[in-house]
Amino acid sequence: MINKIDHLGIAVKSLDEAIPYYEKALGLKCAHREEVPSQKVRTAFFNCGEVHIELLEPTDPESAIAKFLEKNPAGGIHHVALGTDDIAGQLKQAAGAGVKLIHEKPIDGAGGKLVAFLHPKSTYGVLTEFCMPKDGNGPAH
Repeated sequence: MINKIDHLGIAVKSLDEAIPYYEKALGLKCAHREEVPSQKVRTAFFNCGEVHIELLEPTDPESAIAKFLEKNPAGGIHHVALGTDDIAGQLKQAAGAGVKLIHEKPIDGAGGKLVAFLHPKSTYGVLTEFCMPKDGNGPAH
């Protein structure tokens, strides 16, 4: 069911400040920017082989990313996203194994994907996201 690491989510205070580092220092190109109202963030994606890097900037002081940045002012890795072809099945499997779900049902995420998160208190401290293209194919960030 899990078929890849889809992306690493990195919290930043400002996309405009962070993007130049990824482009100039690392030589990556920002492939896609998007606002995700359901998560109260703006995102920027970089292709890095088969894995994407997702920068997340909060759009609301009550968002999960804003709260993460309060505890981690420099920003940093926020979550690991695992790609799946059956997000409902993954949630059922995780819940059956005693994992606390943040989302019992998938919600709209960036890049035309359905997403759902597992609580880090149940995942050895790693905020884990399942993601799946809504249409079965998904965009190439």
